[in-house]
Amino acid sequence: MLKSTFERTKQYYLRIALLAIPLLSLQELAEAQGCVAIRSTGAVCMKPQAGIESGWQVNMIYRYFRSFRHFVGTEEQKERLENHTEVINWQHTLDLSLVRTFNSRWSLSFNVPVLANTRSSMYEHYGNGSKSPNARQQTHSFGIGDIRFAVYRWLLDPAKSRKGNIQAGLGLKLPTGDYQFQDYFVKNDSTRVLGPVDQSIQLGDGGTGFTTELNGYYNFSHRFSVYGSFYYLFNPREQNGVSTARGGAVSASAVQYGTAVMSVPDQYMVRLGANYVLQHLTLSGGGRMECVPAKDLIGGSGGFRRPGYVISVEPGLSYTFKKLVFFSTVPVALQRNRTQSYGDKLQTQATGVYKQGDAAFADYSINIGMSVRL
Repeated sequence: MLKSTFERTKQYYLRIALLAIPLLSLQELAEAQGCVAIRSTGAVCMKPQAGIESGWQVNMIYRYFRSFRHFVGTEEQKERLENHTEVINWQHTLDLSLVRTFNSRWSLSFNVPVLANTRSSMYEHYGNGSKSPNARQQTHSFGIGDIRFAVYRWLLDPAKSRKGNIQAGLGLKLPTGDYQFQDYFVKNDSTRVLGPVDQSIQLGDGGTGFTTELNGYYNFSHRFSVYGSFYYLFNPREQNGVSTARGGAVSASAVQYGTAVMSVPDQYMVRLGANYVLQHLTLSGGGRMECVPAKDLIGGSGGFRRPGYVISVEPGLSYTFKKLVFFSTVPVALQRNRTQSYGDKLQTQATGVYKQGDAAFADYSINIGMSVRL
């Protein structure tokens, strides 16, 4: 009887360990929140694997959002919607990953994102002041994004630390996504110009980067636990050389303030939350912050970028079978902030007039995925 009770308790803790950080893969899924180009670098469903010595895991995560609300700082530019001059981005991402667990501590992941983006605007085509019924046009991009490899290690022995643990990760991001993707910009009823699409819907950023991660959890009981994760992408390359003129001539101000070509920015994400387990169903709730900083930690920060961050509340749930997990989260934005860019600061210093650009953000995103342990 005592042995049976011990085994049930052991199984409970193993289940909690496997689900304690629900959808930790989504810390890499820092997909673009509209015009602030927080790109997908691949999803890894790296849940705690306490007690699992070796094996393979396949993960698939789909993400969708629609951005259309413009912000300068934290102030929404509501007139953009009223005047119908808003920029709208629709983004669909399918992240595919393969994870090899070598033992109870070490694992390796390989991540490939596939992206399909559509961008609707007036200013890039006929112009916001145009009265033509054809003024609003679309540009598109589709293909594989930046592939990433990452290695992970549990810092504490999972066999001895069943209540809590911390996982560290180090990854390499390769510039496999097309960062020069082009489409046609419609300038009037008879003229179309081929040029690079906006930075927010480019498939990659053009830089070789490396990622660092920390994932942690703590089980207060067999039902209740807390989790946290931190992810940072370092992009040492300053600019990728892609024009921001959309097939036209670069403006003098863009040349003067260093925004004539696209920047290769860093990005990071922080997540904190709690889980509650009900048999095979796990409910989660927490907070999430995604950010493109104005300055990189390594390398220069010149070139065009739209820095900013999104703070969201993140409800989620997952359902576990023996070797299969289905999961979903819906981060809902609480605060959106388009911060002052490096180019904005240069222009402010040169002219004495404060400059801060805008960016479009989504209200929420939808993440749906599954993980299969082979």
